[in-house]
Amino acid sequence: MALDGMMLSLLRRELEGRILASRVDKVYQPAKEELILGLRSQNGNVRLLLSSRVAAPRVQLTALTVENPKQPPMFCMLLRKWIGNAKLVAIRQPGMERVLFFDFETLNDFGDTVVVTLAAEVMGRYSNLILIGPDGRIVDSVRRVGADRSSLRQILPGLPYENPPAQDRVDLIALGAKRVCEAMAASPRDIDIAKLLQETLEGASPLLCREVVHCALGGLSPIRSEMSAAQWNALSDELDALADRVRRGAAEPTAVITPEGTPKDFSFLPVRQYGSAMKTVSYPTISELLDAFYGERDTVDRMKQRMSDFSRLISSRIERIERKLCAQKEELLACQDRDRLRRCGDLLSASLYRLEKGMSSVTLDDYYDEAGGQVTIALDPRLTPVQNVQKYYKDYRRADTAERMLRELIVQGEQELSYLETVFDLMTRARSEEELQAIRAELVEGGYLRPAPGSKRRQDGKLPPLRYRTSDGFLVLSGRNNLQNDRLTLRESRGSDIWFHTQKIPGSHTILLTEGREVPDRSLTEAAIIAAVNSKARQSRKVPVDYTAIRNVKKQPGGKPGMVIYENFRTAIVDPDEALAEALTEKTP
Repeated sequence: MALDGMMLSLLRRELEGRILASRVDKVYQPAKEELILGLRSQNGNVRLLLSSRVAAPRVQLTALTVENPKQPPMFCMLLRKWIGNAKLVAIRQPGMERVLFFDFETLNDFGDTVVVTLAAEVMGRYSNLILIGPDGRIVDSVRRVGADRSSLRQILPGLPYENPPAQDRVDLIALGAKRVCEAMAASPRDIDIAKLLQETLEGASPLLCREVVHCALGGLSPIRSEMSAAQWNALSDELDALADRVRRGAAEPTAVITPEGTPKDFSFLPVRQYGSAMKTVSYPTISELLDAFYGERDTVDRMKQRMSDFSRLISSRIERIERKLCAQKEELLACQDRDRLRRCGDLLSASLYRLEKGMSSVTLDDYYDEAGGQVTIALDPRLTPVQNVQKYYKDYRRADTAERMLRELIVQGEQELSYLETVFDLMTRARSEEELQAIRAELVEGGYLRPAPGSKRRQDGKLPPLRYRTSDGFLVLSGRNNLQNDRLTLRESRGSDIWFHTQKIPGSHTILLTEGREVPDRSLTEAAIIAAVNSKARQSRKVPVDYTAIRNVKKQPGGKPGMVIYENFRTAIVDPDEALAEALTEKTP
């Protein structure tokens, strides 16, 4: 991972200069594996983010605004009790290990001054946040680890805290570059020198090792046995320079960006190994680099965590409906044989005189056949001729009734499936706790979720729709949930306003407010693109978007929220453009 032990040591220095001697003002837990400590000092207030998420474990100061859950988790409440108003007196790191210890001075229940430690272990899938009491025992942790998960190191309340097992690697800062090179030369593994450096050097990420080798050997990366004396010397000099940079705290935070603008990696020094294949961006501090690198990704991950409970419910409900519809359609196909049953009953009724009990079949003239052919009809030998006739009519009536009921059930099932797919799409596009709460309220109202104990019914009017302004100055509104879609389309829009929606694809209702003016094609196209962006097809191309005047849109009889029917529409084929939609977004209503 990029946030290695060396970068963590530089980050520790950065934090010491900003937050040492500050006091804990607030404690938040915006996600299951994340903490934010609000710290106050004479230099102002800052927020310290500690994350143990497997995909992005880290410690940093953050300037980003994060929504917090309505009810704080238990670990958050525990931290408020133990370190609320505590003073940060030290930040420690053992060697180049990926662990930072934050020591807080506070008062215990007896009024005595004690030191409580919050350990941030930034170690990939083993990352954790652990509260350690004054006696060195674990109070609790974000991720508990019992004997069933690890036989080497348990992390459970009441157990003594033990440092993570040390790796058999060389500490460059303590032992120097010469010792690192000697260990590499003596290694029995004859592999790529950058890979060998990573296995030998403590606290170094793959990116850092590749960069050191790239700078030392001019872009080459031979295997160990092919290294010349001059190359070993060059590598040693580069490692000496790296050690000096770390000792001095001379960080140059750099992010590596793909040509498409996606963050790929980061380091505490300039990255040259990619050449012109990647772009690099420099930042004043490591914390600002981490904010830029992880900010948007964190927001998406937090929202996924918060909606995981009812997204699983909706996903399973969608799968169940799909299976049920498949079975019903198979039954409907079987019902298509009902006309044959009626004809058999009619033919047998007209030829009762030819039937006898005990017959297993009979061949009769088929007067339904214009060619005058014959048909063989199976009989139940246990039944009388009249009972066989009655059986065919009974089977016909059962199949006819089943077909009518199945058609109704299939229509209802398809409507519910369409509704739930729309809800699921809205959940995947939600970007705030308020949006999720509105969708949850909609599901509670529809009977899909139980209301939370003590919760009050939420007023949807508090959540405004998404607002855009086209290049020609027309206001475009897009719903954030199905209740809002209904309100926008059926109550708040005028007949001459224009309604947009992706064709047969779940998405938000999008309304262009005409204000009685003629709408140019450019604005129609932009509104169609906005509708495509706010739909399940936002990652697709050539998306069909239907549009028509509001007067042509009606509520679907008996339909669920957001379900409408429309006529006299046109269809625009557009490519969703999130950058354009963002540029057209009205930042303030």
